[in-house]
Amino acid sequence: MAVKTLTINDQLITASEGQTILEAAKEAKISIPTLCHLEGVSNVAACRLCLVEIEGSSKLQPACVTQVQEGMVIQTETEKLQTYRRMAVELLFAEGNHICAVCVVNGNCQLQNVAIRVGMDHSRFPYQFPKREVDLSHPQFAMDHNRCILCTRCVRVCDEIEGAHVWDVASRGGQSFIVSGINQPWGEVDTCTSCGKCVDACPTGAIFRQGSTVSEMNHDPGKIDFLVTAREKKEWTR
Repeated sequence: MAVKTLTINDQLITASEGQTILEAAKEAKISIPTLCHLEGVSNVAACRLCLVEIEGSSKLQPACVTQVQEGMVIQTETEKLQTYRRMAVELLFAEGNHICAVCVVNGNCQLQNVAIRVGMDHSRFPYQFPKREVDLSHPQFAMDHNRCILCTRCVRVCDEIEGAHVWDVASRGGQSFIVSGINQPWGEVDTCTSCGKCVDACPTGAIFRQGSTVSEMNHDPGKIDFLVTAREKKEWTR
């Protein structure tokens, strides 16, 4: 496999042909913030937090889907990018109902972690306070649409790894929302295997185990990458 040489944040690195900028940066111990990215499933560049500046390009490019090229010169932490990322996170908080103090994943939330990283302590945008439902129809899990950021990690992990196709995105634009089945209550979707992969994939408190109290829920997205690797290498433990 061909090797590409590129520069990220003034650091000369090598990467394999076909790798994304995000993958190359991770191997070089260069951290780029993400929310919709999840190891083990496809990338969709939905959250736009991993945008980077590439010398010679007038547009910011998502690192999770942009493949490395020979001679690339990339910046991941410019003032422009930091300003953009903070604005994106502020909009996520303003668009939903994210009340950290009463959330089941308070202290273990990827959205919260990203907000801290980009220096967000308030939103400059008016809060929308949308009226959204909480689906408690499943016997084990629940879906709180108030905390959903439409990263589609649940959709992809259920489709690509479990093969159950329980989740999808309905409507368009600001009216988009996650649906189970054919817009059915989650507990009525016959294809759901109750595997819990969507629970571990969720970066916020949107999908959680019923009975979890404030700050008690602990997602483990690393399980998804473990399962994919185990399947590919046929390495299973009993």
